[in-house]
Amino acid sequence: MRRRLAAALLAGPALLALPRGPARAGDAPPPALPALPRLQPRRWTLANGLQVLALPDERRPGAGVVAVQLWYRVGGKDDPPGRSGFAHLFEHMMFKRTRHLPDEAFDRLTEDVGGHNNAFTAEDTTAYLNLVPSAHLERLLWAEAERMGGLQVDADNLRSERAVVQAEFGQRVLDDPYGPLFHGMAPAFWQVHPYRRPVIGRIDDLDAATLEDVQRFHRSYYRPDNAVLIVAGDFELERLPALVERHFGPLRAPGTPVPRVTVVEPPRQIDQRLVLTAAQVPAPAVALMWSGPPARHPDAPVWRLVAALLGDGDSSRLVAALVERDRLAQGAGFSADLLADAGMLNAWAIAAGPSVQGAEPRLDPRLVRLEEALSREIHRLATGPLPAAEIDKARTRLLTEALSARQTAEGRALAAGWAEMLSGDAAAADLQLQRLATVQADEVRRLLREQLLMQPRVTLHYIQRGRR
Repeated sequence: MRRRLAAALLAGPALLALPRGPARAGDAPPPALPALPRLQPRRWTLANGLQVLALPDERRPGAGVVAVQLWYRVGGKDDPPGRSGFAHLFEHMMFKRTRHLPDEAFDRLTEDVGGHNNAFTAEDTTAYLNLVPSAHLERLLWAEAERMGGLQVDADNLRSERAVVQAEFGQRVLDDPYGPLFHGMAPAFWQVHPYRRPVIGRIDDLDAATLEDVQRFHRSYYRPDNAVLIVAGDFELERLPALVERHFGPLRAPGTPVPRVTVVEPPRQIDQRLVLTAAQVPAPAVALMWSGPPARHPDAPVWRLVAALLGDGDSSRLVAALVERDRLAQGAGFSADLLADAGMLNAWAIAAGPSVQGAEPRLDPRLVRLEEALSREIHRLATGPLPAAEIDKARTRLLTEALSARQTAEGRALAAGWAEMLSGDAAAADLQLQRLATVQADEVRRLLREQLLMQPRVTLHYIQRGRR
């Protein structure tokens, strides 16, 4: 990731619509929110396979800005065996020189005219994001087509960007005392699916990469029939097809099919307990992980609501109980990582207070207390009362983020892109919002009972590496 995007934009399709649940006596009714605009993109496909989504801003013509985003159907799961981090490496390499552009030209094309650019790699996709004044739309279309078809994949670029990615690994994983914990969850949880390889990759895999490996990866995935171009904001819709055809039409799709992951993660049969160690762990931590549905599943919005109830903000159940009330943890959270092929649900907590010097880390009693506390709060939500005010508050938080995002060209393009990549159709973003609008407390409890209380889980203890 070149620059860190807001977490709300990386979480997937924005969620929309707020129903008014019955308020209990003494509860203030939830605030009325305006209806959020539906995406409703215009869609077409070029002869070379490039898909195009157009989202003109018909509510505010003349706003003056346009988002140009190119989403590729390649992510961390597509890294070749023994070459983890390739998709992420290519995110960086795509900012190097092309046939007609020098290194870092996208900064000049965007920032020098008052816009900006960014990029990120996820498990299922790599996306390149630009926002510029509308007068510069065609220039950005030309530039994106130029780097799709004219990137110079050479030894110098590989050497420089490999060093950048390895430095990023050090900052995000090695230099953060809890980086190894969050980096290690995927390998601990996934049994066979390539989601088990963290997107950022491994330093030794990147060291082993050859120029031929990198060029093969580029040919396989960076092609028009593996990409979705999204244009949103203030532009003339009737002119866009000709502009896109002019710049992207000449690009040829290879005659070979795009490689696709066909591995299916098997159902987990038994509980599993694992220990992860690191050289510097200020306080031990616990993570609990369960299987979840893919992002396109009808229950995906319910799980996003569950994540908000359990782990979003100081008033969420895990933070309020483990951090604020019982003082067992210095931090706690819950995530619903719902991806294109499958999902992982996880709860985590970091113990309060430092590790005890000289004590055996595996025997630290705080590990048991954290594990019990996480399980207890999840059980309470699954079996106890869930006040309408609490569910409405969590839903409002999600909707406030969605409302803010859909007021911008960039936010609408991101919502469409995530839905397209994770669910196969940008319309899924609106369908999931409709689903969120109907979620009731009994559905939340049912899912928690069926998925978290009755299904096998992986328990991960994160501790200081002991001396030998």
